Amino acid sequence: MATTEPASGPLAGVRVIDLTAVVLGPLATQTLGDMGADVIKVETPEGDPTRQIGPSRTPGMGSYFATLNRNKRSVVLDLKHPPARAALDRLIAGADVFVHNMRLGAAARAGLDYETLGPRHPRLIHAAATGFRPGSSMAEFPAFDDLIQAMSGAASLNAAPGGTAGPAGGAAAPRYFPTVVVDKLTGQMLASMIGMALFHRERTGRGQAIHLPMMESMLSFLMIEHLWGATLDEPERGMGYPRMLTPHRRPYATRDGYLSVICVSDTQWSRLFAAIGRPELAADPRFATIAARATHVDAAYGALAEGLGARTSAEWMAILRPLDIPCGPAATLPELLENDYLRETGYFAPAEHPAEGRVLVPSIPARFSDSPPSVRRLWPRLGEHTGEVLAEAGFGAAEIATITGG
Repeated sequence: MATTEPASGPLAGVRVIDLTAVVLGPLATQTLGDMGADVIKVETPEGDPTRQIGPSRTPGMGSYFATLNRNKRSVVLDLKHPPARAALDRLIAGADVFVHNMRLGAAARAGLDYETLGPRHPRLIHAAATGFRPGSSMAEFPAFDDLIQAMSGAASLNAAPGGTAGPAGGAAAPRYFPTVVVDKLTGQMLASMIGMALFHRERTGRGQAIHLPMMESMLSFLMIEHLWGATLDEPERGMGYPRMLTPHRRPYATRDGYLSVICVSDTQWSRLFAAIGRPELAADPRFATIAARATHVDAAYGALAEGLGARTSAEWMAILRPLDIPCGPAATLPELLENDYLRETGYFAPAEHPAEGRVLVPSIPARFSDSPPSVRRLWPRLGEHTGEVLAEAGFGAAEIATITGG
């Protein structure tokens, strides 16, 4: 999958200085790299912490790091060392985009805030993501995915029906989603915002600052359906979309596994009720319309759960797919590697990593007809490209030795 060909994606020719670590920022910059940008990942001498997480064949090349850092070049700079800090300044001067996820106060003290960099580099896109909005009382609070899941209401929405009760026997205890959903969502949003800022610069010639708070990003994601009655400024009418919250909204048990079945239109529901041997339910006032089903969602899904237990998953798919009813098995993670559809599309592609040997690389989901993205580099070794990048910036061998302490 990895190639040595020049970048061909829509961001080919764009230079990104990436001073991010862990998940949110690296996912954003990997997305830019996938789209053709030249991403220079500036790391501390210790490296991004995710280098130490997950299986690897060589130290510092953990699988967690691998999935967030393809299409990047790694440069090690100890920014406490003045020559290294001066080198970063020169790299930023030659860049289109600078991205960090430092606390805003720390960025300002280091002279890496937009107020410092913007006047010196008027075409620079300066992008940052932190937990909370600048200027707020929480602007300098540390934030991680779990914290924002809790504070945004996501963890409460994910409380297990019938799970352990909270204090004083209240509602089921909140629980985190088994993925860093806030980091990943905010990272993808940040990449999108950077692309829009680059488009604005093409039209005006001006760079600008972008800040994305994790808290509001997650709320913008959750409240699409869950603001509910509060949309009308009447929260007493309830918040939370009932269909999302019913304990019956889950893959249904069949005779040999679990199957996802979802209907939206009246026609689909009528066909599904007939398929499970309950055609009369299509005329039931509780289920006859979208509005009625939304009100009686527990009963509707309960009827499906009862009916789908009569056959195997394969038998149901053979019946339901010709009826244009969306359905599919609930896969485990290992089963995804054997999935016929993903094999057909080549989603997991084998590649040869120079340090790790044979690896699997997930493909880029987007397809562009005229400027196709590509995986040109696999995840880099710590500092692998320090000399190369500094030489491109005009530093001589002696200067590079001073910068790196070599």
